[in-house]
Amino acid sequence: MLFSANLGFLFTDRPLPDAIRAAARAGFAAVECHFPYDFAAAEVRAALEETDLPMLGLNTWPGDRAAGDFGLAALTGREEEARAVIRQAVEYAQAIGAGAVHVMAGCTNGGAEAEAVFRANLVYACDLAAPLGLTILIEPINTRDVPGYHLSSTAHAASVIAALRRGNLRMMFDCYHLQIMEGDLLRRFARYQPIIGHVQFAGVPDRGAPDQGEVDYRWLLPQIAALGWQGPFGAEYRPGDSGTEASLAWMSWFGATAD
Repeated sequence: MLFSANLGFLFTDRPLPDAIRAAARAGFAAVECHFPYDFAAAEVRAALEETDLPMLGLNTWPGDRAAGDFGLAALTGREEEARAVIRQAVEYAQAIGAGAVHVMAGCTNGGAEAEAVFRANLVYACDLAAPLGLTILIEPINTRDVPGYHLSSTAHAASVIAALRRGNLRMMFDCYHLQIMEGDLLRRFARYQPIIGHVQFAGVPDRGAPDQGEVDYRWLLPQIAALGWQGPFGAEYRPGDSGTEASLAWMSWFGATAD
């Protein structure tokens, strides 16, 4: 089993290129990130090449977080802004050799107009990314942490993917969010496996390290792997005040620690 360090949460006490190097030293087989745009793409790519780690994916810019934005793709009246951040993410992903872009939907009233805008922006993203070999990801996010998030269920994500018929559109299966919203994680993964593009995990309910909380990842992740999942599992959790390195005892469960 392989693991990816999500550098939006892990190794955040250092610049992104150094976080990539730290992830390699810790035994991760890949990395992923949230918003790398403050760092020159050339610096990030150099760190990836130095460590021989793939960058699995990154997020579109979420908008004005201070004003309550958590993504733009489903927001009516902000289509041009949404497409600008999609272009930014796709261009950055191509520049660093990343594999996927997560298009963040944002918080809406859940109405038909927002859904139409979301789907149109996803078509734009998929068609922009396809010639570059990039996957577009959409992620159901729990509405306890992000009230009003437009996409919060696997069924909704699956319906969007089926309707748009874009071969490079996939679902991000985040065990943390989905345990809060739906549960029954293994059967849910099996049901949607053909359209899943990435798997992430964290402790529930506090998004802490995965060796605590209500989900037994020591059991669940090997079960998902046994269903044929071969991609790295993305560790996207808050490591706590002691720092990332002190939170990595769980990796020994899977023999994934550094030499």
